[in-house]
Amino acid sequence: MPRYLFAFLFLSSVLSLNAQKSDLSVKKIMQDTDWMGNFPSSVKWGIHSENIYFDYNPEGNPADSLYRVSIKNPEKIVQVSAEDQRSMIPTSGDFNSSGNKTVYSRNGDIFIYDLDSREEKELLDLSFSIEDPQFLAGDTALSFEAEMNAFKYDLETGSITQLTHFKSGSEKKEEEKKLSDKEEWLKSENLELLKVVNQRKLDKENSKAYRESNKEKEDFIFYLQDKELRNLEVSPNAKYAGFSLIKRKTGKETIVPDYVDESGYTVDLDAREKVGNMNYTAELALYDLERDTAYVIDISGLPGLKDLPEYTKDYPDKEWEEKEREVIPSKFYFSNNGEKAMVNLRSSDNKDRWIAMVDLEKGTLKTIERQHDEAWLAGPGIGYTYYGLAEMGWLPDNEHIYFQSEESGYSHLYILNVKTGKKKDLTPGDYEVFDPMISKDGKHWYFTSSKVHAGERHFYKMPLMGGKMVQLTKMTGKNEVRLSPDEENMAILHSYMNQPEELFLKKTDEKAEARQITSGKSQEFSSYPWREPELIKFEARDGAMVPARLYVPEESVKNDAAVVFVHGAGYLQNAHKWWSSYFREYMFHNLLTDLGYTVIDIDYRGSAGYGRDWRTGIYRHMGGKDLTDQVDGVKYLLENHDIDLSKVGIYGGSYGGFITLMAMFTEAETFKAGAALRSVTDWAHYNHGYTSNILNEPSKDPIAYRRSSPIYFAEGLEGDLLIAHGMIDTNVHFQDVVRLAQRLIELGKEDWEMAVYPVEGHGFVEPSSWTDEYRRILELFNENLLEK
Repeated sequence: MPRYLFAFLFLSSVLSLNAQKSDLSVKKIMQDTDWMGNFPSSVKWGIHSENIYFDYNPEGNPADSLYRVSIKNPEKIVQVSAEDQRSMIPTSGDFNSSGNKTVYSRNGDIFIYDLDSREEKELLDLSFSIEDPQFLAGDTALSFEAEMNAFKYDLETGSITQLTHFKSGSEKKEEEKKLSDKEEWLKSENLELLKVVNQRKLDKENSKAYRESNKEKEDFIFYLQDKELRNLEVSPNAKYAGFSLIKRKTGKETIVPDYVDESGYTVDLDAREKVGNMNYTAELALYDLERDTAYVIDISGLPGLKDLPEYTKDYPDKEWEEKEREVIPSKFYFSNNGEKAMVNLRSSDNKDRWIAMVDLEKGTLKTIERQHDEAWLAGPGIGYTYYGLAEMGWLPDNEHIYFQSEESGYSHLYILNVKTGKKKDLTPGDYEVFDPMISKDGKHWYFTSSKVHAGERHFYKMPLMGGKMVQLTKMTGKNEVRLSPDEENMAILHSYMNQPEELFLKKTDEKAEARQITSGKSQEFSSYPWREPELIKFEARDGAMVPARLYVPEESVKNDAAVVFVHGAGYLQNAHKWWSSYFREYMFHNLLTDLGYTVIDIDYRGSAGYGRDWRTGIYRHMGGKDLTDQVDGVKYLLENHDIDLSKVGIYGGSYGGFITLMAMFTEAETFKAGAALRSVTDWAHYNHGYTSNILNEPSKDPIAYRRSSPIYFAEGLEGDLLIAHGMIDTNVHFQDVVRLAQRLIELGKEDWEMAVYPVEGHGFVEPSSWTDEYRRILELFNENLLEK
C-alpha cells in the first residue's frame, strides 16, 4: 500500500473515531464565547451600598452593558440607562474624616457629594482640567492638581491658592553679550573719553539695582528642565508636597508591520524596546510649601546601593565598576496628620527595595525597611517590576506603617512602628495575602488569602494589630469580593473549576449564607458534563512537590497518549480550583480527554501562588527547572497512568510556547510532538521590565541569555513541531519566529511547520483564528502520538 494512502486512511479513521467519542469539537469550543452564555464582570457598589453594578449581557447585544441589582430585591436585574450612568456618584473619590462627604473629579471639574442629604454640588469649573481632589486635615479645604501644579481650595470661602509653582523648561536669564578683545577695548576707550555717556551708564545700573532692592519677592519657580513631573502628592496639613522627576531616555524602538491595515498600506505599529534599554531615570523631590522652595532628595545613603549582584562572580575576567544603582521612587506616603512621610524606593535592577522615612524639615532619608533578593523582588502586594504598585500606607495612629514582604518566603502583611522600628508579621504561614484594606472604623483589616489551599481564594477579617483571621467566604474556588461602602455586605464574583464566574450577595458575617444573583450559562454549554480536573502534586527530581491539574480519560477510550499543557506568563497560576483564564484550553483539554488523551497542566517553577522560592526558581535559567518540571510530570504519568513514552506531546502559548520549544529542542527523548504558540525564541529580543528581572541584562549576563533562549538549541529538534504566531503581535514580536525559522532552515530541519495569523496580536481575537490554530494542534497530536 502506498505510504500516502496509508496516512490518508489512518487520518480519516482517527478523525471519524474522534467524532464518535466527543460531543465537543474544535470549531464548537473556539467559536465566539457568546455560545457559553453571559457572565458578570467589573463588579462595583453604588455609593449608598444599596445597589450592586456590573457588566452583563443577558440580551445578547454586540457588547456588555451596565446592569444593577438592589440588595432589597436581588431577583430583579435591571439595565442602567445612559442617563443614570452619567449621574452615578463614583465610589473612588476621597472621603472626609466622618465619611459623609466625598469629593471627585468628573470631566475635569470638581464635585462634592453629601451622603446624608444625597445632594451633589459642583465646586469648581475652570477653563482647564482639575484632577485628584483630596480633603486636607480638618476637612475645611481641599487640595487638587491642575496644569502640572497643586492648589488649595477653601471650602468655607471658596478661595483658591496655588501651592506649587512648576514650569516646564529652564529659567531664562538675561545674559550680557560677551565682547571680543577688540570690542572690549573700544567700549572702555569710549566710556573714558565721553564722560556723559559713562555717567548715563552708571545711572542706569544704579536705577536697576534700586528697583530690584525694593520690589516684592517673586514666587519661587521650580523649572522642570528636560524632566517630567510625576507622583505629585500634597500632605494633609498642606505644608509639603512630594513629587518625582522623570527623565526619558531615547533608545532604539522596534516596529511591527501590519500588512492588513484597513488603508491597504503596510503600517508600522509602534512597539517596545528590547531588554537592556531601561528608558527612564527618576529622582525624588520635596516641595516645602511654607518656605516656598523645593529640592531633590539625596538617596546616596541607602544601604547597599553600591552592592554588586552575586551573578558577577560568574565573570571573573570582567572588571565591575562599583557605583550607585539607579533608584526608582514611589509617591510620598504622608501620615494622616501630615506630620510624617515615607517613600518606597526600588533599585533599577529590582534586587533591592527600601522603605524610608523622610525628614520633612531637612529633606533627608532614613531607611526603616530594606528588602533584598539576589534574584528579583516581586510577589503579591510587592509589585512585579520597578514600576509596579506596592500595597503600603499608614495606620490611623500615625505611628505604624503597613506593607507586604516575602521575608518569610511568602508574601505577608506587616506593620512597623516608625519610632521603635519594631516589625510584626500579621499573617504568618505558608500562604499568601492579597489586597489588604483597613476598615472604615480603623479597627480591622480585610484581605484575600490562600490560607485554606494554594488553589483557593477566600476573604478575611482580622484585628488591625493582628489576631484571629475570620474567614468570611465559604464557597470552594475563587471568591473575588467587593465590599460595600458601609461594609455590611459583600458582592462576590465566584467561580469553580468547571463553573464560570457568577455574582453572589452575602452579609459580611462568617455565618451568613451567600445568595446567587446571576445564572449566565447557556443551555448548550450546560449540556456538556465539564470535568473537574484532579489537583495533584508530583515529586520533581530535586524533591520539590509540583502542583498540577490532571485530566484522566475513561479506561474504555484511553489511548496511552499524553499531552502536557504549559500555561503562559510564567508568573501565573493555573493549577487551581477556579474557572481558568485559559478557559478555551480547559475546553480543549476536555475534548482531548474525551478522545482518550491524558492531559496534565503544571504549575511549574516560576508560577504564581506558591511563594518566593517557587517564583524565583527560574532565575538566570529559563528552560531549567521550569522545563524539568514538565519532564518530571511526564515521568509521573508513566509511573502512575500507564502512558507510552513514545506518545507524549506538549503545547503552550507565550511563555508556554517558549517552554515547548525548549522541550522539543532539548528533551527530544520525552516529547514527540509540540505546538509552540506566540513563543519567545530569544530572550535578548523581549522587553526590559519582564526579562531583566529574571535574566539580568544581555550585555551584563550573557550566560543567562544563552542557556535560556531556544534559538541556540534548535539543532536538537527531532520530533514534529508546529509554530503558530500572530503577525501583529506587539508583545512577542513575529520577528522571533522569523529568526527561528531561518535557523531551522539553515540547520536543514524538516519536521516543522509554521502557521501565521495576519490579523492577530499576542492574544487572539477572531474565532476563525482560534479554530484554525487548535485544529492544527489536534491534527499534530493525532498524527504523531496515536499508533499508525
